[in-house]
Order: sequence, then C-alpha cells, then structure tokens
Amino acid sequence: MPSLRERLYPAMPRDFEGGWIATLVITALAGFLRFWNLSNPVKFVFDETYYAKDAYSLLKFGYARQFIDQPEGAADKAILAGNLDVFKSTPSLTVHPEVGKWMIAAGEQLFGMTPFGWRFMPALFGTLTVLLVVRTVRRMTRSTLIGAVAGLLLAVDGLHFVMSRVALLDVFLAFWLVAAVSCLVCDRDWTRRRHADSLAKQDDFAPRKFGRWLLIRPWRILAGVCFGLALGTKWSAVWVLAAFGILVFAWDFGARRALGSRFTFVKSVLVDGIPAFVSIVLVAGITYTATWTGWLLHDNAYDHDYASKNPATGIMKVVPDDFRSLIHYHQEVYDFHTGDYIKKATHPYASNPAGWPIIARPIGFDAVNDIKPGSPGCNPPAGSNCLSVISAVGTPILWWAGALALLASVVLWIGQRDWRFGIPVIGFVTCWVPWFAYDDRPIFFFYAVTMIPFTVMAVALVLGKILGPAKTLEGTAAPRRLIGSAIVGAFVVLVVLNFAYIWPILTDKVLPHPDWLSRMWFKTWI
Repeated sequence: MPSLRERLYPAMPRDFEGGWIATLVITALAGFLRFWNLSNPVKFVFDETYYAKDAYSLLKFGYARQFIDQPEGAADKAILAGNLDVFKSTPSLTVHPEVGKWMIAAGEQLFGMTPFGWRFMPALFGTLTVLLVVRTVRRMTRSTLIGAVAGLLLAVDGLHFVMSRVALLDVFLAFWLVAAVSCLVCDRDWTRRRHADSLAKQDDFAPRKFGRWLLIRPWRILAGVCFGLALGTKWSAVWVLAAFGILVFAWDFGARRALGSRFTFVKSVLVDGIPAFVSIVLVAGITYTATWTGWLLHDNAYDHDYASKNPATGIMKVVPDDFRSLIHYHQEVYDFHTGDYIKKATHPYASNPAGWPIIARPIGFDAVNDIKPGSPGCNPPAGSNCLSVISAVGTPILWWAGALALLASVVLWIGQRDWRFGIPVIGFVTCWVPWFAYDDRPIFFFYAVTMIPFTVMAVALVLGKILGPAKTLEGTAAPRRLIGSAIVGAFVVLVVLNFAYIWPILTDKVLPHPDWLSRMWFKTWI
C-alpha cells in the first residue's frame, strides 16, 4: 500500500522530454488545422460583424463606437474593400466585457483589419487550449499517454475547431477557464508536495498538528487572474469560479485530514479557505475591474457621463463617479440579456441547452446555397446543385462518448473518491447547467465550446481506466493492457475519422447537395 507521502504527492512521469515532445506535436497539429486557410471565407462570418468591428474600434479609439449601418451591411463591405473609415462619433453599448474584443484587436494590430487579422487570436488561443489540456490531464493522471489522448481529442473536435476559426468570444472564455483550472491543479500538487516533504522529517505514524501553513500560493493567485480575465470575456465564468472555489477548499480539507489534524474543518477554513478567497475570488474581482481600464479612461465611452447627470444619493455618495457610471453600465448590460426585448426575440438556430451534450441542434455560421454546376469545385450529380457551409457542430462520436464518460465520471468521483473525475464533472456542469435559467431567450449551441475541454478530460480519464496500469503490483506486464490499448486506439481512430468526415461542413468546402445532406445526420441539424 502506498505511504501517506506517496498518496499526497504521487511521482510525476519521468519522461520530461518525451512529455513535452508529445505536447508540442499535438499542439502543432491543432495549430496547423486551425490556421490552415484561416482567411477563408473572405467575409464577416456570423457575429464577427460585431466583435471584429468592436475590437478595431477599441484599438483605434480606446472605446467602442457605432458604425455606419445604412444601407445594410455597408460597414462590412467597406472594410472588405479596404476602407476602414466606417465609425461614427457616437459611442456604442457593447453587451459583453472587453477582454475578448481586446484579444481580437491584438490580431488586427498585427495583421490588419482583415479576416486573417481578426481570426488570428481565436486560432492561437484555441491552439493553446489544446496545449493546456495535454499538460493538465498529464498532471492529473501522471500519464503522458492519457494527456496526449486528451489533447488529440480536443484538437479534432468540430465545435472547438470552428470556434477557433471565427472572431467570437467563446473560445477565449474556454481558454481562460481551462487556464484557471490548470493553475488550480498545479496548486494542488504544489501544496501537497510541500505537505509530503514535511513528512520526510517525521515518522508517518507520528502525531501531526496541522501540516504546513501555506498562506501565499502563487498558482492560486494566477488562477484568480485567469478567472478575472474569463469574467472579463463573458460573465458566465462566474459559475465556474464559484464551484471550483468550493472544490479547492475540499481538496485542502482532505489533505489536512489525511495529515491527522484535529478540528480540521475549522483550521482549514482559517488557514486555507480565507487565503483562497483572497487569492482566487478577490484577485479575480480586481483583475476583472482592471479590464475596464479603457472604458474608465475615456470620457466619451458609452454611459461614462451617467454619474455626472445623476447625482449620487445615500451610500453611493462614497463611490467615485467613474465607478458609479460603470455600475450603471453593468445594469444596462444585464437588462439587455434578461429583459423583455431579448425574451421575445427568436432565432432559427436557437438551441435548448438540454440537447447540447448530444448535439441536438448545432448552428450554421455561414452558407452559400444553390452553387451551379460548373462553378469552381462544383461537380454534382445530374439535377443537383452545390453549396458551401460552416456548421458549428461537435464531432459526434466524441460528444456522444463524452456524455457517457461524464456519467461514468460522476460514479467514479463519488463511488471511488477519485478527485480527478471531479474536475471534468464540475467544469462541465458549471458551463452547462446555468444556461437553463435563460432558456426563455435565444441561446445557441456554440456556447457549449466551454464544455468540450472538460468533456475530453472526462473521456481521457475513462480511457485511462480502460487502458489500465502498465504493470501489475508484482511488477509484471498487465495482460489487460493489450486489450485496453486496442479499445483506446480504436476509439481515437474513430474520432479522427469522424472529424475528417465532417471537415467539409466545418471549413466552407463546396459540396454537392447529396454529400452535404449525408453529413446532416438528423433533421434538427439542418
């Protein structure tokens, strides 16, 4: 049976160089897929028409401005023709925080106000998310192979692939959430390694009062920064922050209890819980507020003059006018997302979150229909035309297996008390369940891109269970390893082939109508 020290901090894999080679190879594959032909189509795809222009407005003026809208699509046509003088002098109410748009703006600064420019940063951070998943799962499982499997699965997920190739905010949200969780996993190791080191100075069965006092924990501070940037991308990150805040306290409490501390809960609240709140929640709040610096510094920004027009009363007198205006701005944004206007709106691609785990209703980002035979790339059967589409659809085999893996993860987390399975369960649930409170307004499947990194973590962990240990307790080769390897290998190959099959409808390829229809497996996908 492993010693307490080994249970607190299992040894990391010894293939340091091999671990990084595997990580970088898979990341390079993900990057190649995401950057290949990134400028196509040469148009604003779906909500790029808002975010790409808002990002350029931030870059040019420091705050969001309205753009010309008459005739319809005039601003988009002008920008694609090389004319960037499309902004009015009036500020614009943008209904999401600014971090994601500033990230898009960085690509526009580097490569210009072009499709490649506004898609560069989504592709980069989508690729980096794959890297983070590999390293995080490797740390969780102490297995380079399982980490590599997780990264490869994310690299070939259709939804994550599409969202990495369009200038929307959700791929940035997914990155910052995975980054924050990765930091928390690193902190868990960092903390337990120090507890384990302290045991080297005493017998495992000697009485222990509490373990080490670890008030300043760098990985948790970095996690707080990442959570703050996630909130600065979209507010839905708050649920992930809250749930993982509770989970990390449970990890600390478990470590203290394993050390044999008396009155563990009270002591852990004081020594772990309060510092964790400061390191994670308070740092996240400070970081989030700092992301509004551009708005605070520009008097012409939308609603910045609210406080000057509405004198403070009561306790609000102690709040500086700039921040009082910012609070009112937040109220307006919240009203937009929850008010009667949005509840009465409809959209043909609206998707109930109940169907997200099984891809019940994906979303089309772009479509060119009725492409005539003889057009470039169009050679359909007689009597048929062609079309080209970008469909934000997950790789079906991966998502359906992921739904089963998440159910298995709940059982393994609770039944076997395996802490690793709690991470994908908490991540998935907090990125999914809160949306049920808003299903009276149009919401869309592409929001689920934050769920898929946690889904592939669950799949990889379950595949690790199927694979089994490389050796038995006696040190001999495990006979089930061969069968497990065949099952895991076959599953990964099926997912890759499934991704290859749906590739044309992810990348705007010209397809004969029958070929497109063969990839629409359900009526709700059309």
